[in-house]
Amino acid sequence: MLASYACNPAQTRGRLTEEAESAHRTAFQRDRDRIIHSSAFRRLKHKTQVFVEHEGDYFRTRLTHSIEVGQVARTIASVLHLNSELTEAVALAHDLGHTPFGHTGEDALNDCMKDYGGFDHNAQAIKIVTLLERHYADFNGLNLTWETLEGLAKHNGPVTGDIPRALADYNARHDLELGTFASAEAQVAAISDDIAYNNHDLDDGLRAGLFNEEQIRELPIIGACYDRVDALYPDLDFIRRRHEALRRVFGVMVEDVIDESRRLIAAANPQSVADIRNGGQQLVRFSGPLFEDLKIIRAFFFKHMYRHWKVRRMRRKAAIIVREMFEIFIEDPGMLPDGWQKWAAGDDQGQRARVIADYIAGMTDRFALDEHRKLVDPMAMG
Repeated sequence: MLASYACNPAQTRGRLTEEAESAHRTAFQRDRDRIIHSSAFRRLKHKTQVFVEHEGDYFRTRLTHSIEVGQVARTIASVLHLNSELTEAVALAHDLGHTPFGHTGEDALNDCMKDYGGFDHNAQAIKIVTLLERHYADFNGLNLTWETLEGLAKHNGPVTGDIPRALADYNARHDLELGTFASAEAQVAAISDDIAYNNHDLDDGLRAGLFNEEQIRELPIIGACYDRVDALYPDLDFIRRRHEALRRVFGVMVEDVIDESRRLIAAANPQSVADIRNGGQQLVRFSGPLFEDLKIIRAFFFKHMYRHWKVRRMRRKAAIIVREMFEIFIEDPGMLPDGWQKWAAGDDQGQRARVIADYIAGMTDRFALDEHRKLVDPMAMG
């Protein structure tokens, strides 16, 4: 049973290009399926979060992260009586706009694009699903429903101030009401992203040896979870012990979001999706005490993981790779592959820069490393 404030696919605001609906799938199910079958979604397999793709096959990639986010989002949406199909669609698509090499690649590309409107991965996700995916006969992009696009644009809250160009361009054609909050489903997708990356940064950091279990046992939430496991299973081997502790950390975050969101929704008493959008606050979020605990954990990650010398070295190399490719292509767009050359042709430097940014942003870590090598190594073929 859907809550009165949940998004109902039978009441969707539709798609930019009108289509006959499926006899067997709801509008939001079709959105989810189109995202899963997109080229951009498949490329997430070789795009990484913190580490670079070649460093080990046990670290999370953007694809495994997106799947984890989708799983958490479905669980929370179901408990809150929201539309789990829309929630999953937004969760699976939220990282489509990321560059190779994680946030390092995005920062470098944004710097390259500073004179041309900048680069923002959320806006790039909108551009991918509305323009850059070119497989369907009747339209560019995936022709997703208004609700899914709204969720991608506003899952972190209203978009105000300077709106990224890619988002502004689409919004001019299909008003996503950027000044309001997103649906509760999109809010669930956003908080599920936070839950997933907090959990897997713990796991990946331990696996990489950037910190150890004795260090993280001093942190809030985590220490209590280890204590609980040790009390229940005093002789457990270290691999099972770690897994049992981290899955409890995961559970604490999920349960906290469910309890706090239930409380906030009950207090706000929304009767429609419009009440959620115009409610003036995020209704799906962590409780205050747990949010403060997570700030301490994130500070630990910044000190011991994101600023670790091994990670800093890779970040520097990744930034150099992105910047050098951009500079080469902006100087000589004839070095782009054939299809991209056509879009970058002409005297409009801004248009050329945006095409180059689209090309680089779509690369996987592995492809970016190989493409850069071909561009700068005299001995490389291609």
